[in-house]
Amino acid sequence: MTDTRLTRSEAKDLTRRRLIRAALAILDEEGEAGLSTVKVAKAAGIAQSSFYVHFKDMQELLRVLADEGGERLFEAMRAARRKAREAPDDLERHRDTFRIPLVAICRHPELLRIQLRARYDPSSSLRDFAVATAAAHREHHAADLAALGYTADDERDRRRLEMIAEGINAATNALAMGHLEGRYPDLDEAADILTALSRGALRLLRSTSAKTTPAEADVISEPPARS
Repeated sequence: MTDTRLTRSEAKDLTRRRLIRAALAILDEEGEAGLSTVKVAKAAGIAQSSFYVHFKDMQELLRVLADEGGERLFEAMRAARRKAREAPDDLERHRDTFRIPLVAICRHPELLRIQLRARYDPSSSLRDFAVATAAAHREHHAADLAALGYTADDERDRRRLEMIAEGINAATNALAMGHLEGRYPDLDEAADILTALSRGALRLLRSTSAKTTPAEADVISEPPARS
């Protein structure tokens, strides 16, 4: 008979994962105000004292939630953008690069709300983490936009590309929240708008670049309406 008992390390990791899943469930149902070490431990089926074996405090647990969610999102978006670069004329692949973050935000909206509050609150213990996360999203997006067809060879171009990335990230957050509030019920429609903003902004940059001719600028255009 095969021995299926967990090692000490495996058991510890399993308990940690249960705490994370419990915290996410509470966060989604009750918001940040509903989180406490007592409630998370109880939902995970462990003693409260065991919580501190895995996390220093609730703030550390929140950082882990945001960090793990962000890393999974980065991986999915990198894969989608790689496919978009491989087929630049395939608008459905381009839409996927925006549909993925929209769905992710709507799945766990409290994580975004916490990060946005922390980013602009100097007293928040999560502020440095939130600022670094926003910067990583901006840099990754700028790099992917450049790979889609805009070369940023000097400081002005890099700055403008970063501004586009920042603006599109903000628009993504706003449209996701609009969906959650019931104002924008169709996420695919929101993805279409983000696609148009992205391609239109790159077209503008191409048309104002001294290195690009007007004919080259017309390569990127707005996506047609979905059928």
